Amino acid sequence: MLAKYLSAADLAYRFGVSKATIWRWKREGQIPSPVYLGARCTRWREEDIQDYEKGLIPDVMLG
Repeated sequence: MLAKYLSAADLAYRFGVSKATIWRWKREGQIPSPVYLGARCTRWREEDIQDYEKGLIPDVMLG
């Protein structure tokens, strides 16, 4: 199966934040590390983001 890759804009839409926030989260290590597909082409693997989201749910529920 081919991996699906998400851009910063895709992640911003998915989490309801700005692209600048995605880049800040990346810089602070708050989201999974991206992969670099070429010069000026940074993407996140959808599978990594889904795993990250699963980890967020218990944190929110524990309050």
